Amino acid sequence: MQTAPLTFESSVVVSATPDEVYALVSDVTRTGEWSPVCAECWWDEGQGPEVGAFFTGRNVTPERTWETRSEVVVASPGREFAWSVGPGLVRWSYLMKPADAGTELTETWEFTEAGLKFFHERFGDDAPREIAAREQATRSGIPVTLNAIKRIIEG
Repeated sequence: MQTAPLTFESSVVVSATPDEVYALVSDVTRTGEWSPVCAECWWDEGQGPEVGAFFTGRNVTPERTWETRSEVVVASPGREFAWSVGPGLVRWSYLMKPADAGTELTETWEFTEAGLKFFHERFGDDAPREIAAREQATRSGIPVTLNAIKRIIEG
């Protein structure tokens, strides 16, 4: 049984300041503009990009549509915006650091030990296949997401 967290990250350089990049990626209501899976997000109960705030995302693939609830766990303007899906099942983040041509934007993903355990409990013998599918979607989706963010920012 897979128990060690799965991680993946990728980066792109964007011609904008870290604060400009942060302003975009921390606006979860725009996620549908760049994500290949998350069609839309909205803040729960009028919240915004601050630690402890919750938002809901609607994900769509050819196989299914589902919603997740996430909590903002880091909100550091110009440096990092991160959230946890479900009760600590998956952690996503955008990291920004100055680069010669603007900002290096890194998207990170961690399928946590708790998330893997949850999948094993939920899917039983199908858990390895379900986990592999999520990992593959992430590995192909993060570069697509980063390139879309770059296009949006750079016009």
